[in-house]
Amino acid sequence: MEHVSTRGQSPPLDFAAATLAGLAPDGGLYLPRAWPRLAPETFRALASADYVTTAARVLAPLTAPVLDEAALLPLLHRAYDGFAHAAVTPLVQLDSRHWLLELHHGPTLAFKDLALQLLGQFFARFLEAGGPPLTIIGATSGDTGSAAIAAVAGIPGVRIFMLHPHGRVSEVQRRQMTTVVAGNVHNIAVDGSFDDCQALVKALFNDPALRARHRLSAVNSINWARLAAQTVYYVHAALRLGAPGRALSFSVPTGNFGDVFAGHVAAEMGLPVERLMVATNENDILARALGTGDYSRRRLTPTQSPSMDIQVSSNFERLIFDLSGRDGARTAAAMRAFEAEGRLTLWPELLAHMRQRFTPARIDAPDMAEAMRWAWQRCGVLVDPHTAIGLAAARRLEEEVEGPIVTLATAHPAKFPDAVEAATGVRPGLPERLADLFDRPERMTRLALCQARLADFIDRAPA
Repeated sequence: MEHVSTRGQSPPLDFAAATLAGLAPDGGLYLPRAWPRLAPETFRALASADYVTTAARVLAPLTAPVLDEAALLPLLHRAYDGFAHAAVTPLVQLDSRHWLLELHHGPTLAFKDLALQLLGQFFARFLEAGGPPLTIIGATSGDTGSAAIAAVAGIPGVRIFMLHPHGRVSEVQRRQMTTVVAGNVHNIAVDGSFDDCQALVKALFNDPALRARHRLSAVNSINWARLAAQTVYYVHAALRLGAPGRALSFSVPTGNFGDVFAGHVAAEMGLPVERLMVATNENDILARALGTGDYSRRRLTPTQSPSMDIQVSSNFERLIFDLSGRDGARTAAAMRAFEAEGRLTLWPELLAHMRQRFTPARIDAPDMAEAMRWAWQRCGVLVDPHTAIGLAAARRLEEEVEGPIVTLATAHPAKFPDAVEAATGVRPGLPERLADLFDRPERMTRLALCQARLADFIDRAPA
């Protein structure tokens, strides 16, 4: 399977090379040249399979010929055997229509672990072939950073530099990054927003001199391997609720469009999906884009769901490319215009294609809090603010679909105890394995919003 850039000017790569590269040299994002299809009988054969078996079957067409099912299985076991729940991603029924897909049983209590624990295994496997050390540069609005650090801490031949916006992630999120003791881990607090951090990362990847000095790679969802891994839990959940014999809908709290794009990939691979509900907070660039065609950057509003406080949704470029005839030149022109002007009006035929699968919903703070109260008082389940946004969207849009609605529970409520307690009166505690988190010493470096200073820091940091 060849992987091509959304901007059409980079040579195609196999899965291993695309994984190690992260961002394409032309500034685009890698995708498989075509979507493989799984037959209904393949899905039916997985109806009673465990998560690892399902993952090997779903991922093999995406990783071939670099990794087949037999090669994937040991990597998958190492990635997921340490999860706190034997089912890895258990389903919890809330009422006759609504389900939660719990994605927070990994080491850092967030859905990012599902992709990044496996990505760490991919890096280790592909680096066995030798070559220069790998320098990972990433930006996080909260959860990606801790999950990425947990995945690669201590891996030989890998350094990781993780940027987060200073003062704009929760204390639990920050400490999960800054308390990791490993010589190859470098935490950087940037004076700016997540979008500023993300822009810095892209600028470094587009710096030929830096790329000449370091073998750069990415762990953000700009790395295609992350999204490939996330397609699995859509399939695994759907099969437990009657697929492929019936379609169901997913409500996905999202800011960077990566998680919901993975649902799109699952549907393109043959999974019957009725709707993908795109749930945003007040930073609603995705809701506006899918609702009116107005993909424009506005002033960022800090909220109680900080992982979604994003006004530049990187993975939306993948959807533009995929639904516009995979026209790299047109995608590149559109993204250059957006980067220069901060706005893009989606052309009518593209917007019509998007609306065939995606339904947006902007959820503001009062509705988010109400969803947390409903889940606790009516169902006895505590959910974090991000999950609550997805749940509020699912309940708002339930009359527009027929089958079950699965809301992705993307983080453990203990990661956002203040918001959960304010809405429900209950303060969630950390699981026992993280009970001493607030007693651990922190290590991080604070830097100004400056590409040159960050590049110098990377040059000087020890391996």
